[in-house]
Amino acid sequence: MNETWNKSPIKLEQLNEISKHTMAELLDIQFTEIGNNYLKATMPVCAKTHQPYGLLHGGASAALAETVGSVASWLTIDREQQICVGIEINCNHIRGKKDGVVTATVEPLHIGATTHVWDIKIRDEKERLVCVSRLTVAILEKK
Repeated sequence: MNETWNKSPIKLEQLNEISKHTMAELLDIQFTEIGNNYLKATMPVCAKTHQPYGLLHGGASAALAETVGSVASWLTIDREQQICVGIEINCNHIRGKKDGVVTATVEPLHIGATTHVWDIKIRDEKERLVCVSRLTVAILEKK
């Protein structure tokens, strides 16, 4: 395992499986890589992720960012005792994109007992920055 994630090993297939019947599935978000200090997921840029001008919708970028950040928090918590929920997201849309695939990479800025803060960068296939996001997640006890 690594220094950021919970000691319980998890595979990409499991992350993609738990995304079924969620917004992640609706937007075709796929987890593609788990590193020592990061997690990556992709999303297609197509009609279902476009805004009326035919560009990637900012809300779709925000959904990708919140998905990858929330799952990153989920990977760090005691899943038997805790849940994690997003409480604030900020997105700056840097570059438009009409088609292809974008990849979100999330890295921790702060992993505390009750909050996590994540840095998410969304890039195109040429590694150009499309969106930068910061997500704050609350860590709550299961009831």
